[in-house]
Parts: sequence; C-alpha cells; structure tokens
Amino acid sequence: MNLDADIALAHRLADAAGEAIRPHFRSLDATERKGDATPVTVADRAAEEAMRRILKAEAPRDGVIGEEFGDEQSSSGRTWVLDPIDGTVSFIGGRPIFGTLIALVLDGFPVLGVIDQPILGERWIGASGKPTLLNGREARTRTCRELSEAMLATTGPHYFDDHQGAHFMALAAKTDHRRMMMGGDCYNYALLASGHLDIVCEAGLKLHDWAALVPVVEGAGGLMCDWNGDPLHAGSDGHVIALGDPARLEDVVEALACDH
Repeated sequence: MNLDADIALAHRLADAAGEAIRPHFRSLDATERKGDATPVTVADRAAEEAMRRILKAEAPRDGVIGEEFGDEQSSSGRTWVLDPIDGTVSFIGGRPIFGTLIALVLDGFPVLGVIDQPILGERWIGASGKPTLLNGREARTRTCRELSEAMLATTGPHYFDDHQGAHFMALAAKTDHRRMMMGGDCYNYALLASGHLDIVCEAGLKLHDWAALVPVVEGAGGLMCDWNGDPLHAGSDGHVIALGDPARLEDVVEALACDH
C-alpha cells in the first residue's frame, strides 16, 4: 500500500468535488427528496459523479461506496467511501459548515480520511501513522481535564430517538451544557480535531457519514468509538463518539450508559 499516493488521490477527489459543488452554493437549484425523505441536491450528485470518474480511471480495481450512487465491489480489497455533501441541510440553507467526506477503508477499518469544506477552503486530511493536517499544517485536539468542562456538539436532537436522546441528555448534563453546540454535521469533527470542541456524540450514522472522520480525529490525537467505547468498523451500529481527549473515554461511556 502506497499511502502517499492514496493521499494524493484523495486530494484530487476533494478538488473535483469542490469544483462541482461551489457553483451551486447559495443558488436556486432544485432540491429533491430521496426514498428516506432526506434531501439531495444537484451538487450532491455532481460531486459524487466527479469523484467516481476519477476513481474509475485511476483505481479501477478499488471498490466504491457512495451515498448517492450505491456500491461498486472491490477486487483489490480496498474501498473508497464517499459522501459528496455531508450536511446537505446546511448546504441548502447557505451555511458553509457542510463537508465532502472521502475515506479509504481496508478490511472494514478506515485508514485515510478527508473532511473538505470547499467554500471556506479548509481541508483536513488524516491517515494511519501520520499527523492530521489542516491545509498542510498539523492539527491537534485539546486537553479536557474534567467532563464538566467539556464542550459537547451534535448535529441535532431530532436525529435521536427517545431512547438515544435520553442517554445523550444524560451525557450533556455532565458536560458544560451551557456551551453545547447543535448543528454542524462533519464540521464538528473537524473542529474537534483542531482543538475547538471536546466531544461529538451522534447516533444513526452510516459508514459514509463517519469513515472519513476517524483518521482525521485520531491523527490529531483524539479518539473515535461507539457508545460502548469499542472501535468503529464497517459493521458498527452508527452510535458514534468523538473525543478530543481520550482520557475522558471512561467518563463519557459511563454517562451514556446511565439507566432511564
């Protein structure tokens, strides 16, 4: 495996997605509803198509899992996981806190990840054994001495069912909940990797939602796992925690496990 070549390819994928997305930002392009009632735009599809064209030309044996156009099987044991616009609602609302997510997965575990914000020109890239970089400069998470001092973020309470929401609120109650942030999708994980947030907690995520986030967060000194504290892999159930300071893992898992 030539990780440097894969990183260069990931940059080309992000460049192509950004070129496809930017003309549609804050435009009046039509928005449609997918079968699961989630929104999709012209930009989502154009960005994924642009990335798939590059992968077909440059890595034809690699598999592809994309949010908009399904799966292509791998004959190489490698799979690229693509989410052209993570945070479509933010994109539609004109908020530049969505992101293009690109991951390379081997044996069910992500080894390379990109979070690209094409409007602000911010790109986080993480890879196994390498420090996470934000626009070429090293990104680092921050220390969190106590759970009560932690700044917590999630995309929104409406993404939790009642059971999940009760456990999330048990965690929130033990953090600095007056500074809790709602909204942000993948951008929250990028901010955590750069030392601006301490915890992100979500449920119901699919592989394309989280695969790119793991190398970015962990390459910056953080940790990602499920709500039990177990490593994330392709078979995980979508309950996701990101921690800027891995020392708080036991505190967070204990808080989430409170009975309700």
